[in-house]
Amino acid sequence: MRTTFLSPAAAVERLRSIRIVPVITIDDPLDAVPLGRALAEGGLPCAEITFRTPRAGEALRRVAGEVPELFVGAGTVLSPEHAARAIDAGAQFIVAPGFGPRVVDYCLERGIPVYPGIATPTEIEAALEKGLRTLKLFPAEQMGGVGYLKAIAAPYVDVSFMPTGGINLGNVAQYLAVKRVVACGGSWMAPADWIAAKQFERIREAAAQAAEAAQGTNAGAAAGVA
Repeated sequence: MRTTFLSPAAAVERLRSIRIVPVITIDDPLDAVPLGRALAEGGLPCAEITFRTPRAGEALRRVAGEVPELFVGAGTVLSPEHAARAIDAGAQFIVAPGFGPRVVDYCLERGIPVYPGIATPTEIEAALEKGLRTLKLFPAEQMGGVGYLKAIAAPYVDVSFMPTGGINLGNVAQYLAVKRVVACGGSWMAPADWIAAKQFERIREAAAQAAEAAQGTNAGAAAGVA
């Protein structure tokens, strides 16, 4: 599949406009299209399809081809081989749980937006050495939540973050109110068991709740909430 990639700046702005990235683990590729449509109809036109299941690439290919309004990426990308498969399937951005230099280099050499995971200042500085300015904070809640995010962000004034891990409807607004947060990743609106049970209307409703929760945070972020 031929994919036209947004520039890094345009990709970040697209994510910033969406605010919440559904993190999807899917077993049956036949569920990909109705899932993608449920997310988009609920107000979250984005999905990060994790490469945690054997047929994730096929699921990504289906949703990328049949739900064009969805900004779709690949997550849990652990190697250049994973990245190559994801890009071939139509991924528009790549997300990794940690900072893997080989994955980062592979994506940068091809102009593909990539968001590696970081949890420490050392990892942030490794990413800065590669020219990256938007990073995934993972696992956000387990590392200390919003307080940790603010503390680790403070010395790196040009870095923005996409917190993921332990984020849900109850705490997402707290993260999104931080001005350095581009978007939050989470799976609560489309957990794997709902997808397997084909509860797409339930997913659409949960996506709508999540989108509504995100709408009220833009003013706070624009006002410069630290």
